[in-house]
Amino acid sequence: MPRCVAVTHIPVASPKAAPATATRYEDRHQDFGRSMIRNENEHKDAVRRLGEQEERLKQQAAQLKQTKLSKDAIKRVLDPVRSFHEQTKDEVASYERLKRGEFDELQNFSGIGRLLIALRIAKGLTQRELAERLEVSEMQVSRDERNEYHGVTRAKAFLNLSRV
Repeated sequence: MPRCVAVTHIPVASPKAAPATATRYEDRHQDFGRSMIRNENEHKDAVRRLGEQEERLKQQAAQLKQTKLSKDAIKRVLDPVRSFHEQTKDEVASYERLKRGEFDELQNFSGIGRLLIALRIAKGLTQRELAERLEVSEMQVSRDERNEYHGVTRAKAFLNLSRV
């Protein structure tokens, strides 16, 4: 008869709910599908989380190996955590590419909000600096980026982009 094993503190990523150990960044971005790091603070937080996730994965793998679970069962338990970790790595790598000025090709206008954010990052501007140049509040830039400029007219977005 299979032995039942209780495993504690294994955060499992799901599209509907952030893991129990979620940070403010994760709480803010869980509903946007693929997340995007938008500033240096979020980047530093994501890099810190990568280290923590790496250590947690090692600890959990070691704990699970001490049980009598099969390799497949252990893999099924750890796969969601590994997936979440890989997503974080992708987000960090994407932000670092943007900082170097490397962009993905824009396929249609649905990605224009992310492109505007990417251009700000590539130009090395903080949200505060962009707000000053556009003569709006930093809070407005933050809100527009959080919403990926949804609701901002394309004409206004391109006009603002040209002023930067």
